[in-house]
Amino acid sequence: MHLMDATWSDVRDCETDLAVVPVGSTEQHGPHAPLGTDVLTAEAVADAGCEQFDREVVRTPAIPVGVAEEHRQFPGTMWVSADTFRSYVGESVRSLASHGFGRVVLVNGHGGNVDALREVGARLTRDGDAYAVPFTWFDAVGDHSSDMGHGGPLETALVRCV
Repeated sequence: MHLMDATWSDVRDCETDLAVVPVGSTEQHGPHAPLGTDVLTAEAVADAGCEQFDREVVRTPAIPVGVAEEHRQFPGTMWVSADTFRSYVGESVRSLASHGFGRVVLVNGHGGNVDALREVGARLTRDGDAYAVPFTWFDAVGDHSSDMGHGGPLETALVRCV
């Protein structure tokens, strides 16, 4: 179930405690790829994962702004500090948990978010707010990880497929 397409009563009546949250960044990926590459790829991976799960899963809207100040010189880049990002993600997960979604997968598409997501996931889990696990899709490509690169062949191929 896509949260943005659901009514509040759909959410109330759903039979899952699992939510998937795509997380990305709005930043440059060279002259050939959109600023939303990290968001689009995180959404695509999140959707593919939800489709493979044999039970209902709630897929939230993406978090489109991440820790990306290193790209600030490129027009269109948006960023927040790591502290602001951790706070926003943490409060977003807590809001999901308050409605019964105690297990949350944070599907990440941006390298600059990795450390902050690990930290916020560990804190949420340790504090008992929710069991929050970050999953960075490009860490799972195995032998093809050398093709990754920022705006490189693997990332570009995926964004062109979606």
